[in-house]
Amino acid sequence: MTKVKPKVLFFDVNETLLDLAIMKKQVGDALNGKEDLLALWFTTMLQYSLVMSASKQYKPFGQIGAAALQMVAANNGIALTQEKAREIVVKSMQNLPVHPEVKEALAALKNKGYKLVALTNSSEESLKNKFENVGLTSYFDALLSIESVQKFKPFTDTYHWAASTMQVKPEECMLIAAHGWDVAGALWAGFRAAFVSRPGQQVFPLAPQSEINETDLKKVAEILISYK
Repeated sequence: MTKVKPKVLFFDVNETLLDLAIMKKQVGDALNGKEDLLALWFTTMLQYSLVMSASKQYKPFGQIGAAALQMVAANNGIALTQEKAREIVVKSMQNLPVHPEVKEALAALKNKGYKLVALTNSSEESLKNKFENVGLTSYFDALLSIESVQKFKPFTDTYHWAASTMQVKPEECMLIAAHGWDVAGALWAGFRAAFVSRPGQQVFPLAPQSEINETDLKKVAEILISYK
């Protein structure tokens, strides 16, 4: 059965569009080469971003990432100042390369007439800098940071705010992301969703099933191009 095109495609940024390998290497170096701690650092960063939102507080994602890095370092006997942690996290997040298939996939979706919007937990300045550094800005109709609403994904309010900003209903939107928690949050908020199963990423088994589940963005785009 032919699927109906979503009116807006919302894209997660980090790991979905941008490759985190360089950042993980820099963070790993700060943790004395203990790259097994990288996953713990990232989940700690996500955990405390949700703690901030649940407590009606806000700090930029990069600052939360730096604080999480300090916590993981301290638990492993590694001394890391706040200044050094922020330097490592902020600097590494600004220089992330694009996954190899991303630009071709985005161009194909734009040619099909899709409206493309970036939706990220990173700050507005960070998002703009990242995209300018790698030449992604021109592919997108809008760049949205949760900084405007000061509530991190996957809070339902954040997805509804994004849909409202683009003047569409949640059911007219699709989130494309490489994180099971992000896809789950979007689905529970009434969005459609496509999961990009980058290495090491899995869908959340207790969430509704994603409409699309593919290994890279080009394959996701090929399916979306078939929609009417």
